[in-house]
Amino acid sequence: MAQLRQDYQEFMKRDTEIIAVGPESPEAFADWWHKHQMPFIGIGDPQHVIAKLFGQKVKLLKLGRMPAQFIIDKEGRMRNIHYGESMADIMTDEEVLALLDEINKEEAGARTA
Repeated sequence: MAQLRQDYQEFMKRDTEIIAVGPESPEAFADWWHKHQMPFIGIGDPQHVIAKLFGQKVKLLKLGRMPAQFIIDKEGRMRNIHYGESMADIMTDEEVLALLDEINKEEAGARTA
C-alpha cells in the first residue's frame, strides 16, 4: 500500500483510480486509511462480499485472503487479472503502470481510427 501511495500521482497521470478492498471492518479500515493518509479509495469488506464477486482466493494457512489485482477499463471491461499465490505475489506498480500505458495507447488508437 505504501508503494501505491508513493506512486499515486503516476496513476493519476494515466487517468486511473485505485480502489483497495480489505477484510477489515469499515471502521477499522477507515481508521488505518486516515492514519496512513492514503490518497485513494479504500473499502472494508469483512463479509467478503466484494472478494467473492471477484473470485479472490482465501488460504487460511497463508494469512487469509490472497492478493488480487484487477485493471478495469472505463467501459467496465476486465483488462487484466492477477491472483496472487502468496502475500508477496503482487504486480509491481511499474508492471501495472506499463499495462495502463498499453491500454491507454490502444484506446487512443481506437478513438482516432
